[in-house]
Amino acid sequence: MEQFRQIGEALGSLKAVMVFRENIQINQRQCCVLLDVFTFAYESIADEIIQNLKFEEKNGKWKVLEQPLREIHKIFKEGEVYIKHCLEIKDFWAKAITLCHNTDCVEFYIHNLLCCMPIVIEAIESAAETSGLDLDEMQRKRLINSNKYRKEFRDMKLFKWKFGKHYLITQDLCNRYDTVWKEDRWFLFNKVHEKKVSGATKYERKLIELLLRNLEVSESLEAKLLPSSILVGSKDYQVRRRMGNGSQYKEIQWLGENFVLRHFSGDIDALESEIKELLSLSHPNIMDCLCGFIDEEKKECFLLMELMSKTLCTHIKEIHGPRKRIPFVLHTAVDLMLQIARGMEYLHSKKVYHGELNPSNILVKPRSASPEGYLHSKVSGFGLSSVKDLNQKGNVNQNGNLSFIWYSPEVLEEREQSGVASVSKYTEKSDVYSFGMVCFELLTGKVPFEDSHLQGEKMSRNIRAGERPLFPLNSPKYIINLTKKCWHTDPNQRPNFSSICRVLRYTKRFLALNPGYNKETDPPVPPVDYCDLESALLRKFPFWGSSGPSPISNIPFQMFAYRVIEQEKMSTGSKDNSESGSDASLCGDENVTSGDEPFLTVIEKKPSVGPEIINNRRLVSTRKTLDSRTKHSGTPKGRLDRPPQMTPRVRSMRMNSDKHLISSPRIIRRSSSGHVSDSELA
Repeated sequence: MEQFRQIGEALGSLKAVMVFRENIQINQRQCCVLLDVFTFAYESIADEIIQNLKFEEKNGKWKVLEQPLREIHKIFKEGEVYIKHCLEIKDFWAKAITLCHNTDCVEFYIHNLLCCMPIVIEAIESAAETSGLDLDEMQRKRLINSNKYRKEFRDMKLFKWKFGKHYLITQDLCNRYDTVWKEDRWFLFNKVHEKKVSGATKYERKLIELLLRNLEVSESLEAKLLPSSILVGSKDYQVRRRMGNGSQYKEIQWLGENFVLRHFSGDIDALESEIKELLSLSHPNIMDCLCGFIDEEKKECFLLMELMSKTLCTHIKEIHGPRKRIPFVLHTAVDLMLQIARGMEYLHSKKVYHGELNPSNILVKPRSASPEGYLHSKVSGFGLSSVKDLNQKGNVNQNGNLSFIWYSPEVLEEREQSGVASVSKYTEKSDVYSFGMVCFELLTGKVPFEDSHLQGEKMSRNIRAGERPLFPLNSPKYIINLTKKCWHTDPNQRPNFSSICRVLRYTKRFLALNPGYNKETDPPVPPVDYCDLESALLRKFPFWGSSGPSPISNIPFQMFAYRVIEQEKMSTGSKDNSESGSDASLCGDENVTSGDEPFLTVIEKKPSVGPEIINNRRLVSTRKTLDSRTKHSGTPKGRLDRPPQMTPRVRSMRMNSDKHLISSPRIIRRSSSGHVSDSELA
């Protein structure tokens, strides 16, 4: 209840700020959409709570709602910071340059909200199944909830028609998600043009020309870079400090704001087209290139970028420290993994392949309204292949790590044959491999292979042969499985980033519904492997396999489809266990490779059958007996027109069985094991 009250307070604060919406000069319509969506989300959650829960049980049975509602509250507070930033009236020119490409409203804040709403609704449904004292009423709620996740609703149009309002994807909202960013750019273009007509200083006219060019050619590569005198000739231009890579990067102050300036010299003709391409890219999880400048006399180029706090590599070193602590709690690490994957998904949709993905090329900064250590991450270091060719003369990167430990085996093979990694060899799947290595460092705090006794060419040879880093004891298997699929030796067995994003979103759901996982010695694990769910859904929806981000309005349906498949697999697994007496569970250590599927099937075997499993089998058997009696009474197969009539004793057994099978599928436990050998995937 306290978390729901905090959400109401955050929404009230947001509405108070938006009283002055007419004073928002930049991204006004995006701010209005954000307020409207937050309002609809609050009302939808309130309706679900009123219809399903009892107020007097708020201190007990509502507990499953606490973590999902905390996530909603965090999203609301971050959205409020964004709106306040847009509302500030000082430094108009710097804000216009920074925000004219910014897509954070839809692609970050609303994206996060649409990921979280299915989790909140499912948590309310879970709490509702045990709400009250009437057993018949609880049974009816279970039947209603189970009917919601039927195969019939595994259709996008039908899902939107039936549940669009609850999941914030009505047709009106979807249209606004798709068009609001373009509308704000059009209004900003008109506002800047008005300033040009109404009279401006000589320097302001240069800034107006810069902004108009940026706004007119957002999707074009034909615009010329602007003269560098607009930047370095400004009276308020100041170099604050030089950053990494010698003097190529500088922190500067310009127009009252701090930026990063990347400086190139030499043959700028080869760089100009690549810089123009970078200026056309915009996503919350890639480094935004805001402006490009050129000095044709001195043969120099300048690329203006936003300023971040530090690299992920530096951040991990600061937290990991000499005590070798795990740098992030699991939900924070998974959130970072999802952000990095989303940035890479966007780049691949634009046919931009990174080739150098590692923690030194991932920038982070604290999330403004997050006390739990959440970070905003952005992928950097992509593009400008001609510059990469010049810089790839050594095997050690700027942080002193061997650079080839991040390269995929096929890239290392190319280096072995030609003596240098060709840019043309970088592919989508080589970036996925590098992402797997980044995930290892996020989860463990260790640089891959830092404990290895092999160095140099011997290590490179072992990597090509299939050697991989070892995860520590008791690492979460459901995260390890995805990581190992990413660094598979065969590129065709690696998932693309769209699949990775879907798996990570559903993993975040599991962690939100099981907030005590990091406090328990025997934490819960998912009842099925989520990579198996992705494989099943790729067969059902082949177009999901394309390498490109789908609209954010598809996210609730994708998570819903995961839930439907998950329940089907759980139901199949329960029947198999009750009929065959098999001791195998649906998630764990042993890998079984299927060559024609994009993911591997993962199965975990427990050494013995505990009393909990035996009891579940007995309860499943009882449930099957009751269902068979119902079918013989004339009800068509697979349907229940009304709850079956049961004696109080059998009803009690039935309720306990349903509680195990439906209400709490997330508390399946696993036995601990030693280090995970990753070379088994070679």
